[in-house]
Amino acid sequence: MRLSTLLITPARCAPLALGVAMLLATPALAQQPSTTFAKAPPLPDLRGKVVLITGSTDGLGRDAARRFAAAGAHVLITGRSAPRGDSLVTEITKARQGSAKFYQADLASLDEVRRLADAVLKDNRRLDILVNNAGVGFVFDTARKFSAEGHEMHFAVNYLAHYLLTKRLLPLIVASAPSRIINVSSGSQTPIDFEDVMMTKGYNGGRGYAQSKLAQIMMTIDMAPALERQGVVTYSLHPATTMATTMARALNVAPRSTIAEGVESVVNAVVTSEPTGTYFNQLRPVKAQAQAYDAAAREKLRAISEKLIAPK
Repeated sequence: MRLSTLLITPARCAPLALGVAMLLATPALAQQPSTTFAKAPPLPDLRGKVVLITGSTDGLGRDAARRFAAAGAHVLITGRSAPRGDSLVTEITKARQGSAKFYQADLASLDEVRRLADAVLKDNRRLDILVNNAGVGFVFDTARKFSAEGHEMHFAVNYLAHYLLTKRLLPLIVASAPSRIINVSSGSQTPIDFEDVMMTKGYNGGRGYAQSKLAQIMMTIDMAPALERQGVVTYSLHPATTMATTMARALNVAPRSTIAEGVESVVNAVVTSEPTGTYFNQLRPVKAQAQAYDAAAREKLRAISEKLIAPK
């Protein structure tokens, strides 16, 4: 966690106005997290399968990693914190069901994304499931924050880093088909202004977050047809609303959901037979913001992304 910021992973945000209202709510007035919620079908036997989850040293990613390991998978843990990553690997190893390996990486640097991808490709002969989960959210900020390359931080971490990581790992994912790519997005979605993607004018943290989350969904839909022909399906999802995370407790934010509820959403994306490219609100397939279905907008986003990830 960057101590000077409010950091919210994709799993902790709901539609923008609702999400901000929840963050401002006091525990006394807020609804308590429900312990009863819809469950996804069980995971299949994942022995021999490899799963990579970005942002899996804490929160939703950490519990999802436990779930995949319990089904027998070899889970690739990624995050900035080596102590948290190593502790999760130790925990999974002691459980003697699946297995795990930790890769340290800060997705606010495209060079680190490249190094992560290269290490994964070097160490693994297959990659059956990629879960792009890591993210940041500075929803109250009025001053822009920047990645190592100088890109607006929400766009850089939530979207562009995952675009690059997915592209670099794609040969291995295709070689492992049938395989899946799952993008953990959010119900917070706002159209991208292609004249000012980095939000140099009228910056608003909530809008920056919501724009980056829509970009994830657009990426999912854009890649779906070609990947399906190669045996790869891809989904995006809003996992749950304001989950009971360490961050929420530290900020004195009253949770509306449990992390377990969000994990069910991720599991559902692994087992679903819905058409590739589908966006889910938890376990329900729904329509995303309209720009996601605009082919010209997706082409613009792809062109911008290719330019931004090109080595300088």
